[in-house]
Amino acid sequence: MHNPRPGLPEFDYVKPATLGEASAFLAAHAGEARPFLGGTDAFVRLRDGAWRDRYVVDVKHLPGMRDIHFDPDKGLTIGAAVNMNQVIDHPDIQAHYPLLVEAARSVASYQLRSRATVVGNICNASPAGDTTGACMVLGGALHVYGAAADGGRGMRQVPLDGFFLGPGRTVLQPGDVVTAVHLPLPPAGCAGKYLKLGRNAVGDLAIVGVTALGYPDASAPSGYRFRLALASVAPVPFVPVQAEQILSEAPLSAAAIAQAAAAAMNAVAPINDARGSARYRSLMTRNLVQEAVTAVWERLGG
Repeated sequence: MHNPRPGLPEFDYVKPATLGEASAFLAAHAGEARPFLGGTDAFVRLRDGAWRDRYVVDVKHLPGMRDIHFDPDKGLTIGAAVNMNQVIDHPDIQAHYPLLVEAARSVASYQLRSRATVVGNICNASPAGDTTGACMVLGGALHVYGAAADGGRGMRQVPLDGFFLGPGRTVLQPGDVVTAVHLPLPPAGCAGKYLKLGRNAVGDLAIVGVTALGYPDASAPSGYRFRLALASVAPVPFVPVQAEQILSEAPLSAAAIAQAAAAAMNAVAPINDARGSARYRSLMTRNLVQEAVTAVWERLGG
């Protein structure tokens, strides 16, 4: 008989003292251990039986995990254990990365955001991740500690472009520990917008999510460049390349934006589920891309 109130399974809690110890343990127990940060997804999936790990490896206390550092020349680094409310409230992020603030604010409730992390949102590799799109269009890269090419262990940077392989799947290898996400300085004069369609106003996963970033670029025929990222409409967070090209190659107008939105709709591959049909998701992709790009264009002075 199905248990309507499943409980957490038994597992061992591991608290390593160093990154090297955490990485070595995760590598030695590949397939049965995973890093633990906020736990907002981990405990749900363990409870529901989607994950059956024997070990939960707590890495949130390790050095640098809770740090936020902004360098006016190099950009922003957010530690893996920094929760979303800390991101929303940080003055440097508010001043230089308002698109990330907007995306983080759309995540669930205040209580959940006090545990949920941006890095966790990325590493879960959910096609519906709210902050993933903002980190993608802002050129984000992860700081990853793990096995190096020479067989030793060390730190490397992993760009988000190409990071996602499928729902819940990434390029991370056994023993890898993500310590932070780094965002370079945003393009000069940029503006951004995140639009999320859910079944209710707050607290729901995205049926469709659209992240748009635009900025002036004299080398583009339109005078602008746009970066777009779509959520919940493909197996991975999706970049509609043709739509971006249309917005850069044609003089910007309502007609050009509508053409780009239609291209985005035609490029996606959504699924049917309890939250929305594939057809509905496709049509709302078009509508939300048009709305988001129009809002960005207006902020840019269009």
